[in-house]
Order: sequence, then structure tokens, then C-alpha cells
Amino acid sequence: MFAGLPELGISNGEDLKETLTNCTEPLKAIDQFQMENGILLPTLQSALPFLDLHGTPRLEFHQSVFDELRDKLMERVATIAEGKDEDRYGKLEELLEKSFPLVKMPSIQPVVMQVLKHLPKVPEKKLKMVMADKDLYKVCAVEVKRQIWQDNQALFGDEVSPLLKQYIVEKEAALFSSDLSILHNFFSPSPKTRRQGEVVLKLTQMIGKNVKLYDMVLQFLRTLFLRTRNVHYCTLRAELLMSLHDLDISEICSVDPCHKFTWCLDACIREKFVDGKRARELQGFLDGVKKGQEQVLGDLSMILCDPFACNTLVLSIMRNLQELLSQDSLPRESPDLMLQLRMLSLGQGAWDMIDSQVFKEPRLDLEVVTRFLPAMMSVVVDDHTFTVEQKLPSEEKSSVSYPTTLPDAFNRYLQENRVACEMGLYYVLHIAKQRNKNALQRLLPALVETYNDMAFGDIFLHLLTGHLTLLSDEFGSEEFCSVVFDGFLLTSFSSKENVHRHTLRLLVHLHHKLLPSYMETLMKTLEPPKQCSEPMKELYTQLTEKLEAQKKSPPPPDETPSLDLGLHPVAVPTTASTPTTPL
Repeated sequence: MFAGLPELGISNGEDLKETLTNCTEPLKAIDQFQMENGILLPTLQSALPFLDLHGTPRLEFHQSVFDELRDKLMERVATIAEGKDEDRYGKLEELLEKSFPLVKMPSIQPVVMQVLKHLPKVPEKKLKMVMADKDLYKVCAVEVKRQIWQDNQALFGDEVSPLLKQYIVEKEAALFSSDLSILHNFFSPSPKTRRQGEVVLKLTQMIGKNVKLYDMVLQFLRTLFLRTRNVHYCTLRAELLMSLHDLDISEICSVDPCHKFTWCLDACIREKFVDGKRARELQGFLDGVKKGQEQVLGDLSMILCDPFACNTLVLSIMRNLQELLSQDSLPRESPDLMLQLRMLSLGQGAWDMIDSQVFKEPRLDLEVVTRFLPAMMSVVVDDHTFTVEQKLPSEEKSSVSYPTTLPDAFNRYLQENRVACEMGLYYVLHIAKQRNKNALQRLLPALVETYNDMAFGDIFLHLLTGHLTLLSDEFGSEEFCSVVFDGFLLTSFSSKENVHRHTLRLLVHLHHKLLPSYMETLMKTLEPPKQCSEPMKELYTQLTEKLEAQKKSPPPPDETPSLDLGLHPVAVPTTASTPTTPL
């Protein structure tokens, strides 16, 4: 406990023991020891007997004086460090030399740690001693740890790794949330709110203004993204940069070539739309990547691969298509749309670019614009034609039935092109948002085979299950259930546990709407296999309990959510050639 005192010429317990062992008059020896090692203030000696008369132990008195002096010293250290004295760090280093031998003494340790914290460059020898001692390393300030980490990537990795795992677990938990809603989904929190998350704040604090540590974290994120293909690492890359931006850490923001691009895109994500002015700004950043700096494209592609960025881009594309539809214009005639497709393509190609280390913008397949989008438009026209037909007086009606097949180009591009597939999936969500049962029944079977099984990814299934709550009454029809479950979800649930879980989430929410006989069949089909995760077992048990409770009491009345979806409908003139259903 008193290690280090002899080095400073101060007596400790061993000295007292030796004095008492070798003396002839113990009481005199104790008095002498107290006088030599007590507070060296002559006027104090005559006052101490008063404390004895009041029954105050000398230890208590000395302890209170010690605590007061220690607090004053710590304040003084902070004042020196924040002052403008040229030699301020020299004074602190001198104090460190004197106090460091007592770093293991609990009462003195806070002073030593305060000095270390305020030194911009702790002497190498002291840093190594702190790093080698687990207890010291644990209690030292983050300012000191940064100096240790910047030359010890493995140690920094050990500190960061649990935080990155926690971040991914939280993101995935949000996608499997028990709350199914179109208004409160994965994409609802604003960028500013997301940056207040525990992991982002901790990482921001760990990095401080240290560019070397920031680069290390980015390298960890690139490596993990490459290893796992998990797009949430791309979200964290953007959130971390914007968190440092919020704190005005210019030391880092000014050297990250993606800063202004990410800042502009962050504003678009906040608005859930890429407007014309910001589109031109973003294009300027993309076109401004200089020769020899193509590697920046790798980081820009990661930032565009962030699901929040991707969601904003596709919503903007959908809104642009609405406007083109109202103006009878072709997709290829819109520069804003072409840029949004270019950015979507760059984001979707992030993994390939970082994996191949070929930093070249992927070429957008122009047939996506000339073949796929017109095919998607034709589906809207079919839908509009049928709707108008139903409203005609019976004598004018023809025997037009709702189309059941889709254009070949639509199906083919869903399967073969990543960018087209993303737009196709969002078009399905748009149709669900419109509560358009016929169009949904026509489109869902096409999603069984999509590029890289994107329709069975967690983000799309999370959104789709939320959107399907708008059509809750349709689940009373066996035909509709057959399309949703037999025709889509159940085609891959046995090989993909995530699909199984999303299906159970949907049923927990809508089970009371389904026909009991159909529900019974589904329960047998969806019984979890023995080798499955705990969350899946819990979901199935929850659903079973709800069905039992339903048998005993009638279902609650449904609350239809009000719709404020962040998409601004565009008025479409009603003519024979223009559909009234907004895209």
C-alpha cells in the first residue's frame, strides 16, 4: 500500500517497525516519529493536543488535510495544463517524475492520473509501465489510452471489437423488432438521433482528435465489411464521421476526403429525399475525385452502401419517377434520376470494389433505364387501366381481368441486376403502401427469385412485414394468404432462418385476421426445428400463447395507422394515356 515512499525519502511502516524494535523508550520514539513525519508546520504542534481533548484521532485529522491538499493539487494541475505558460508541460513532467513512484498508492493515484491525462505526450517509459500493469491501464484516462493505442493496433482492436459487435447486434435486433409498423420502422430515427447511440459516442470519445486512431477504426470497418458483407458497418462508417463533424473535430474532418460528401448526403437522409441542388453538389464530389486518388471511391461507395443512404436514394428515385410520369417524360431525360441511379450503383458495388481493390466507378447498365424502368411503368399502366375499367358503367365495361403475369424484362432484371432489383423491391413496398391488393398479388411471386436473394434479406422483409399491416383485413382471404405465405415467404423459410423469424413476426401481429383452418396449417409448417436459435423458439411460443388467448377472448378492434410517409404525392393529370395511381 505504501510502495514508493522510501524512493522519495519518506518513512513508511517498515521504518516505524525498525525504530520500535531497536529503541529503549518506545513512547519517546513514537513522539519523535510523529514529529518528523507529521505536517511540518511549527504552529500546528501546539494545536494538536486540542484535537486529543475532543477525541479526534490524529489519523482523521491528517486524512482530512491530505484530501483537501490532494484536491487542490489536482485543480492546480488542470489550471497549469490549461494555462499559456510555455513551460507548463515541463512543470507537469517534473511533477510526474516526483509522483509516479506512488502511482500504486490508492490515495495518491488520482494525482498521478491527473498529470498523465494533461500531458499531450507522456514519456515513453511511463506509457509502457502503465500498459504493462492491467490495474493501472484500467484506471487511466482515455487521453492516456489514446497515446498507448496509437502505437498498439492489436490492443486498440481488443478495445474496439466488443463495441463493433454490440453495434451489429443492436442493428439486427432493430430489424427483428416485435413492433410492426409502417410509421416506426428501422429507418424512422433521424441521423442525429442515431449518432447519439452508445457505441457511436464511445468510439467518438476513444478517437478524440487522433487521426491515427480514426484511420485504424476505418480499417477495422473495411476489413469486417469485407469479411462479413454486413452493410451495418457502412452505416457506422458514416455515423462516426458525422459524429466527429457534430463535435467540430476539424483535425479529422479536414483530412477525411469523404467529409463534405457525407455531410451533404446526411442532410438528404434527414429529409428522406435527394433534391436537385444537393444532387448537383453530390455529383460535383463524385466527379471531383482526382487521378491518383481513386481509392477515395472505395470509401464513398461504403458510405453509399449504408442502408439509410440506399433507402433515401431509392425513395428519391420513386418520387422522381412519379414526377416523370406526370410530365409524360422518359426516365433517361432526367439528370437527377440518372445521378441517383449512378450513386445507387456505386453503393451496391461497394463490396466488389473493396474486395478487388479496383477503384473504378461501376458502369450503370443503361438497359435498366431503357428496359427495366419502362417495364415497371407498364405495370402501373396495367393497374390504372383495370382501376378505370372497374369504375365504368356496367354497359361500357369490357371483360378485362386483372393481369397476373409481369413483363419479361421486369422479371429478368429483378434476377440479374442489383440496382434494378433494389428498385423493384421498393416498388413492391410502394404498392403495399397504396393498399393495392391486386398489384401486390401479381408482384409477390416474382420476388421468389431475385438478384442474390435480396427479397429475402432482413431489411426488405422488415419493411415488407410493416407495410403488410396496412392490408391486415385482406389476410381474412385464403387467396391473399396463399400469395403472401405459400407463394413467397414459405418458399425459402426452411433454408433461411431469418425468413422463418420474419414470418412469425408477421403472424404474431396479424394472427387474429387469418382463417383458423389456414392458421392451424401454418402453425404446423412453421414449428421451429430442434436446431434453431432461441429468438425463433421464443417467437413461436409467443404466437402459440396468443392463439390460446384468442380462443378464450374475442380479438381487439384494429387501429388503422394514419399515414405520413415522407413521400409527397404528385398530382397526375387524368388522361386516357396517364395512370392516376401515383407510382
